Amino acid sequence: MRGILVAGAIALSISLFGTPLLIRLLARRGYGQIIRDDGPTSHHTKRGTPTMGGLIIILAALAGYLLTHLLMQSAMSSSALLVLGLMAALGFVGFLDDWLKVSRQKSLGLNAKQKIFGQVLFAAIFGYLGIHFPDADGLTPISQNLSTVRDTSIVLGGILVIIWVVLMVTATSNGVNLTDGLDGLATGAAVMTFIAYILIGVWEFGQRCSITTSSNCYIVRDPLDLAVLSAALAGACAGFLWWNASPAKIFMGDTGSLALGGALAGIATSLRIELLLIPLGGLFVIISASVILQVLYFKATGGKRIFKMAPLQHHFELIGWGEVTIVMRFWIISGLCVAAGLGLFYAQWVSN
Repeated sequence: MRGILVAGAIALSISLFGTPLLIRLLARRGYGQIIRDDGPTSHHTKRGTPTMGGLIIILAALAGYLLTHLLMQSAMSSSALLVLGLMAALGFVGFLDDWLKVSRQKSLGLNAKQKIFGQVLFAAIFGYLGIHFPDADGLTPISQNLSTVRDTSIVLGGILVIIWVVLMVTATSNGVNLTDGLDGLATGAAVMTFIAYILIGVWEFGQRCSITTSSNCYIVRDPLDLAVLSAALAGACAGFLWWNASPAKIFMGDTGSLALGGALAGIATSLRIELLLIPLGGLFVIISASVILQVLYFKATGGKRIFKMAPLQHHFELIGWGEVTIVMRFWIISGLCVAAGLGLFYAQWVSN
């Protein structure tokens, strides 16, 4: 259990004190944010703010997890290493997108097909590897059963599991990417979800079938180590949020948003709480849904819009809400969604 505190503290420290160094490095090289001309005019003041801050989040989370195991001389799990690999791989896709934007001085980096291809490729690799590497009890990092708040009796099989993982990872990474439009919004929501993962991982570890005879026990490969990884990610995001809060000194860019989305989906899959990610990441779901609804309505009505602008946070900007007000209220929504998700998780255990 101490590993959770150590991982969070190390990642928090690296992110909190390392971000200013990254800000100076990026500013010196001129790697500033490119702002779209068709967005809210209030965003034009953010032009040139250093981007690609997701690099420090990835580095801090990796260091927090790895150094914790080195200091405590404990073995790293296949589940956590696979999630770290997925996070780094999607962060690389996002980095390419950010790099092309700043190098070309345009708001478009990778095109949609290229970005989706990268997400699908690395998600498929994660899904394929996840159904291998069984432990002594025969448990693999990813179950071949569909999971809601725990594994169900519905067996998907290898191919369907990989397809399902690809859908989860691409949807979540794009959801975080869409949410990352206001200072601190996506980062704060991600912190809440990672904290929920810590609680779920610890609970599953304490109620695992190898130590309890209860019929309501959990069959999960590495719940406690996934809680340690979640603590490292929560700490990394919290340290970065200090500098990313309004007025932001740095943006995470696609480097951070795609990486965090991959980590959120990867941990949910490994903890066997796949569908619980919907309420736990409720804010990301709501904002993604606003974009889908806007596009469908626009096409169905020949050019009419439900919202003044999508994603949803920009609609509220255009009707006069202040940026800080939007972020705070959306954080409240995110917190309520996380609380609802944890309530569903605990209610399922109590009901059985």
